[in-house]
Amino acid sequence: MGIRFILMVNKQGQTRLAQYYEWLTLEERRALEGDIVRKCLARNEQQCSFVEHSNYKIVYRRYASLFFLVGVDNDENELAILEFIHLLVETMDRHFGNVCELDIMFHLEKAHFMLEEMVMNGCIVETSKSNILSPIQLMEKTS
Repeated sequence: MGIRFILMVNKQGQTRLAQYYEWLTLEERRALEGDIVRKCLARNEQQCSFVEHSNYKIVYRRYASLFFLVGVDNDENELAILEFIHLLVETMDRHFGNVCELDIMFHLEKAHFMLEEMVMNGCIVETSKSNILSPIQLMEKTS
């Protein structure tokens, strides 16, 4: 398994979306998120976008007011994960039109659905934006 979790966090450190691909208790998730968010938000823009934390490698990127954090295995390719984060943002941009924190908050189910279309059991399974968005567009047409 490659991806262990995906987090979207605002600049204040509040988690807006969390998707886990391994089982952790609620207390473990809170502690993990708190530690990782503190580490990543404390770094400046001149530092690289990779952080090691216990048995994870954290790859993160900031877009506007949102931080996208992806926890992966230590042997995972960091640049491929940065590309995945960029693809996720581009896909959300295409659907929401310049995605922002409010889009995630008010359309959380759509954001989770996009992630579920892209990642299955911690593995990236879809990279086509149109294939990711077509089920969402079909659901919107029928409702």
